[in-house]
Amino acid sequence: TAINFLERLCLTWMFFFMMCVAERTYKQRFLFAKLFSHITSARKARKYEIPHFRLKKVENIKIWLSLRSYLKRRGPQRSVDVVVSSIFLLALSIAFICCAQVLKGHKTFLSAAYNWEFLIWEAALLLFLLRLASLGSETNKKYSNISILLTEQINLYLKMEKKPNKKEQLSLVNNVLKLSTKLLKELDSPFRLYGLTMNPLIYNITRVVILSAVSGVVSDLLGFNIRV
Repeated sequence: TAINFLERLCLTWMFFFMMCVAERTYKQRFLFAKLFSHITSARKARKYEIPHFRLKKVENIKIWLSLRSYLKRRGPQRSVDVVVSSIFLLALSIAFICCAQVLKGHKTFLSAAYNWEFLIWEAALLLFLLRLASLGSETNKKYSNISILLTEQINLYLKMEKKPNKKEQLSLVNNVLKLSTKLLKELDSPFRLYGLTMNPLIYNITRVVILSAVSGVVSDLLGFNIRV
């Protein structure tokens, strides 16, 4: 019993340590995205003591896009995505097991000690996933903020009225901004769940298996068929 307890304690500590590392990485990504969204604002750049430049030249737009690409790739990517995917798969597996136990006999579900252990693990994993999903969603919003490019386009139109002699140069910059806006919209990954990078296989498992299991549990508890 003591050896079993120590093994569970060590495995639990290792697993939650990896989750804490993943959360720290997501916090760093969010910080980079937050600072990146402030470099085109003079007031916010002065407040956070970061470089500031406007997107009024083609060179500046090129630097802005390159910096965005560099910051999104900075830090561990594959290892953190593997950890998050493992957490997600473990949470899905425990949820599936709990759903199967409830369908087998929901009146005796809480009488077994291992079911309580499953529920505790599921609650802890869901808290971490909600935290990671919140950070990932906010990070994506910062990087996919199209309003920055739209604001720069408005500023360019106002400059065209004030400086008609530079209209051709400003029109070129405006066209590059329009293409950049379209590019950012196309770069969004289709397999993202609230900011978490999802493998297509995991995405399909979530849609088909888990939602079907939850639908069966809800139908069994309420007494009539419900399709999720």
